[in-house]
Amino acid sequence: MTQTVELPLWAFVLILLFAAVTFASHFLFPSVRWFFRRRLERAVAQLNQRLERPIEPFKLARRYDMIQRLIYDPQVAQAVSDHAAAHGIPENVAFEDARRYAREIVPSFSAFTYFSFAIRAARLLSNAIYRVRLGSYDEGLLKAIDRDATVVFVMNHRSNMDYVLVTYLVAKRSALSYAVGEWARVWPLSLLIRAMGAYFIRRKSQNGLYRSVLAAYVRLATRAGVTQAMFPEGGLSLTGALAPPKHGLLKYIVDGSAEVSKDVVFVPVALNYDRVLEDKILTKAARTGERRFRARIGTVMLRLLRHLWLWMTGRYQHAGQAAVSFGRPLSVSELPAGEGQDRARILSAELMRRIGEVVPVLPVPMVSYLLLQRGAMSEAALVQALAETVARMPQASIHMPEHAHGAAVQSAVMQMRRRGLIRTTGGVITPELSQIDLLRFYANSIAHLVPIALEPPSDPGESSASAKANAASAGS
Repeated sequence: MTQTVELPLWAFVLILLFAAVTFASHFLFPSVRWFFRRRLERAVAQLNQRLERPIEPFKLARRYDMIQRLIYDPQVAQAVSDHAAAHGIPENVAFEDARRYAREIVPSFSAFTYFSFAIRAARLLSNAIYRVRLGSYDEGLLKAIDRDATVVFVMNHRSNMDYVLVTYLVAKRSALSYAVGEWARVWPLSLLIRAMGAYFIRRKSQNGLYRSVLAAYVRLATRAGVTQAMFPEGGLSLTGALAPPKHGLLKYIVDGSAEVSKDVVFVPVALNYDRVLEDKILTKAARTGERRFRARIGTVMLRLLRHLWLWMTGRYQHAGQAAVSFGRPLSVSELPAGEGQDRARILSAELMRRIGEVVPVLPVPMVSYLLLQRGAMSEAALVQALAETVARMPQASIHMPEHAHGAAVQSAVMQMRRRGLIRTTGGVITPELSQIDLLRFYANSIAHLVPIALEPPSDPGESSASAKANAASAGS
């Protein structure tokens, strides 16, 4: 028992390594996890005192536990059985598919990442690129929402900056759980998005098992009262106008509320920009009919570095205004409950209508609209036309000084000239024919708010002839 045993050095190192791992896994790691878990719980408790809607325990659950809960959901179990029978595969193989889908969907929310990093980064990025404006809204209506109800912010989708802006502007209300498309499943961006509580969805998947797992997760989150954010249009608008809504996620949410008689309140949110960062990509996709425009992470990083360099050298210029407005909340209990009613379809149509009511009216979209409608004109005529048009929109969310329409026009003209959307000759502002798609893109965002709808000419040459005629009359 006391004899000396000789071992090779590599074997001795391995023994020490295994001993260290065993000690850490059985004694050290549980204690460390418990220590940090207690600190996190105290921090979240303090944070919840400041938030209008506290962070739900559902979001703080371990990701592994949530995945297990999801794949053993009764409806998912039935979907696994049906999938196995339909495809002629063993149930254990279908079960592994369900587990893979669950791992893909379930986020790994970190309160520290969200409130210590994401909120600050969102505020810094938003204010670095835009002059951010919060539209007028009824604060009383938002505060009157039952604290036990699940709140879902429903937004139009103009830009990938939508996520950043809304996260920043509702930071004092709650932590949002976004439904994010496949574009964001790029390392390392995907890790950050998961830590912020977002869950990934395959928007065009026709796989029944996948949809059952997704529906189960959305139902669980709805029952637990998780504050969610979603884009019913299902993707970025290619034309600038509001797109027809999709009904899938809304149906899952409505079904989840019905199963436990839990009220769900939808808050319409409308966003608009003087410049959409992806506008050229989107208008090109509209022309070609191809929506696959996922940006490579390297391209995004190069663009950010370029903007950082411009800022450091004092040459950076803001991209104009970005504005957010909140519409009238809508409760699930207000929907018709008759048998045979497609409540999700009714809900989506009404939400898009309420979003459309509060789309912010900004200088660049308004000037684009007027130039397309009336052709070339002088700056003075443009100011007069803007004032007359705004006066006919008393219910719209106007983000321009009431008695400073001239300053709004000058700001828009400066930005549009810098981007080559217009040209100025002899004091007359003329739309650039080659950029007509971009002008329509911005004009379409507010055209539905103007009494006379925007009807861009089908023939670009016709637009050019009209512009020359108006320019001649303006010059005389």
